[in-house]
Amino acid sequence: MQEIREAVLAGDTTSEEYAALQLPESYRAVTVRQDEVDLFEGLRSWDKDPRKSLHLDEVAVPELGPGEALVAVMASAINYNTVWTSIFEPIPTFAFLRRYGKLSPLSKRHDLPYHVVGSDLAGVVLRTGPGVNAWRPGDEVVAHCLSVELESPDGHDDTMLDPEQRIWGFETNFGGLAELALVKSNQLMPKPQHLSWEEAASPGLVNSTAYRQLVSAHGGQMKQGDIVLVWGASGGLGSYATQFALHGGGTPVCVVSSPEKAEICRRMGAELVIDRSAEGYRFWKDEQTQDPQEWKRFGAKIRELTGGDDPDIVLEHPGRETFGASVYVARRGGVIVTCASTSGYQHEYDNRYLWMSLKRIIGSHFANYREAWEANRLVMRGKIHPTLSRAYPLEETGQAAYDVHRNLHHGKVGVLCLAPEEGLGVRAPQLRERHLTEINRFRDT
Repeated sequence: MQEIREAVLAGDTTSEEYAALQLPESYRAVTVRQDEVDLFEGLRSWDKDPRKSLHLDEVAVPELGPGEALVAVMASAINYNTVWTSIFEPIPTFAFLRRYGKLSPLSKRHDLPYHVVGSDLAGVVLRTGPGVNAWRPGDEVVAHCLSVELESPDGHDDTMLDPEQRIWGFETNFGGLAELALVKSNQLMPKPQHLSWEEAASPGLVNSTAYRQLVSAHGGQMKQGDIVLVWGASGGLGSYATQFALHGGGTPVCVVSSPEKAEICRRMGAELVIDRSAEGYRFWKDEQTQDPQEWKRFGAKIRELTGGDDPDIVLEHPGRETFGASVYVARRGGVIVTCASTSGYQHEYDNRYLWMSLKRIIGSHFANYREAWEANRLVMRGKIHPTLSRAYPLEETGQAAYDVHRNLHHGKVGVLCLAPEEGLGVRAPQLRERHLTEINRFRDT
């Protein structure tokens, strides 16, 4: 791997030179192991520790198939799906790999007793398989994490509806928390040239998810003047949603859990911020009973900040803990767009506030290639900026995932893979200089 690392760090290696590099037989990758799926049996989710289940292993380089690319991974990032994988919830991801392995002889490669995790990367194409024409060795790329077969007509209007769509590195093997990664060529997008490797790796999944959830015709279709309630607004997903609202003419109402996170939102340019810890909201009286009075108190706080307006769009991802409040506070005719359930999958809400006020709940899952490309283009143009708070070395991926699991982070948590240190990979220093104030402001989070 040293020869590959040196070729990337040189910055002037040609496509022909990359193609001539000898590939290793194995590489280092962060894995979970099938024989450990009962590791946390009997423990609460909160008590499950990714540092015990994520391993840095030496694994075999996978066979390269048609329409695929092998990428040298310079940096990756932690997403909540990696946390789920590491604590084997809601089910061990080996069930996904077994199902995918039954699809074809080629997909059988993914059904292994270990799972290489990770759904983000920034790196360099090393090899392409038959049928790949848009990319060549030496191309600097980022990856969006939709792996899709597109053999069904159902997916051709929106690839997220394809019956064989999967999240790469979560429902497929050979993910991005590794020195090498295997992706489909239609996952690749140009790396923003003004960003370092770790900065470029951090937006992928969450930036695209926020774009579809808030901006796309498949999501909230935000328009100028909309009030947007953003839960976890300083986190990976919420920080991008806040930026989209600010740059798209909306008004974000940022909900956070500490004064420090409130200050992060203000540095992003948000003016309306609710610190849940300071306000002391308790939406549940106990495990079985919600408190509608707390919904009302929360709604009153939102109207106090907005001058009397309720949210047009609620960007929902905490799930069980907040969903009842989200349905209640959305304006008449408003939408609640949900993409995750980090506090629990079983949601409860009072349906009277939905049906009688003509509100809508929209399920939103990641993004299709076009949406991911548009979201990445905004990063390339310096309109949306990475919200990377910290980058760990590959050896400390377990700690990085632990931070995300315990909500000890803000913004995105990055991981250096082949990159030996932070700050490398900037190919457009003049463009970076133009946006340096914003990059540093977001990075300082």
